[in-house]
Amino acid sequence: MYKILEKEVLNPTVTKMVIDAPHAAKHAKAGQFIILRVHEDGERIPLTIADSDPEKGTVTIIFQIVGKTTMLLNALEEGDELVDFAGPLGQPSEIEGEKVCVIGGGVGCAIAYPTAKAFFRAGSDVTTIAGFRSKDLVILEDEFKEVSDHYYLMSDDGSAGEKGLVTNKLEELIESGQKFDKVIAIGPVIMMKFVCQTTKKYNIPTIVSMNPIMIDGTGMCGGCRLKVGNEMKFACVDGPDFDGHLVDFDEAMSRNRAYGEFEQHERDEACRLFRKEEQ
Repeated sequence: MYKILEKEVLNPTVTKMVIDAPHAAKHAKAGQFIILRVHEDGERIPLTIADSDPEKGTVTIIFQIVGKTTMLLNALEEGDELVDFAGPLGQPSEIEGEKVCVIGGGVGCAIAYPTAKAFFRAGSDVTTIAGFRSKDLVILEDEFKEVSDHYYLMSDDGSAGEKGLVTNKLEELIESGQKFDKVIAIGPVIMMKFVCQTTKKYNIPTIVSMNPIMIDGTGMCGGCRLKVGNEMKFACVDGPDFDGHLVDFDEAMSRNRAYGEFEQHERDEACRLFRKEEQ
């Protein structure tokens, strides 16, 4: 069993937890993920390792409350335990480049943060662009500033940082003469698609972190397959990082919507369950 040592609400839809998981903490690297189960009969869900402390034996996860399992996970408190916490899984991010731009969108910033930190600790010049819909949804601002040489906060409505999209700031920096060895984009698939369209114009290598439907995390089920160039890849074992200029984003978005109706039904059932428990 894996005890929840800390729980913090980062915004109305995003929660941070620190889990006692010595094995995962010892081996975790930027870009990798874990798969957890809340209880014996629960589904397996992948979550990126947002941070780890090998000495304390802890792994930090940050998740958005979007479905039944994340609702059940969010209902747990400090001292409660998870039945499964498997990892680290996936390939670590390649930390190479003297000058890099890390772009995070929404809760994807939880994945972008350990990547930015790894580049910063490796001596790279790190520019971070973080994008959110509004001020109320901003997370990890102080943490990013600590591991970035330059930090830019963007919001759709202008309530935090500058008004605009992450691609607006990226193109502005490139046009002003900034030269990046690599861009790393992590967030909604549509955001990563448009970041890659922007960088392709300037011939800047771009890495994206893909989060398709995933079940076992070992490449056996095939649920996380996606098309990269002319090849079929599996995000759990080949990724989650891929060359963004080769990813078929349209197919990835279509596959991610495949179980939308089922997921909505499960979420509605969970909501009804929680309302009954509160009565």
